[in-house]
Amino acid sequence: MPENKKIYDLEERTAKFGESVIKFCRSISENTITRPLIGQLIRSGTSIGANYMEANGASSKRDFRNKIFICKKEGQETKHWLRMMISCIDEERQESAKKLWKEAHELVLIFHKIAVSSK
Repeated sequence: MPENKKIYDLEERTAKFGESVIKFCRSISENTITRPLIGQLIRSGTSIGANYMEANGASSKRDFRNKIFICKKEGQETKHWLRMMISCIDEERQESAKKLWKEAHELVLIFHKIAVSSK
């Protein structure tokens, strides 16, 4: 699949995003500053997909909306940790982080739309 083609299967898209976050974090040299950021980024970046899977298995419409809202919150948190990471890594990796930030932002917008339309 071409890299610029959007993935419309949200389960797959969120899983790929989590995998990309893990791959990115593996490329970062660990030190006293980056170590906690890496942990936070992996937790929030991979939980978007996990919470989306839970939303798809929700027991009620209210449960579904709650899980979707959590996906949105985790996406926002991921954007924060990426911003913090950008401030302490080299330029080459900053570009990768910016691409991840853009994808996290798009996911936040998608989950916001889903949450609003599911009311």
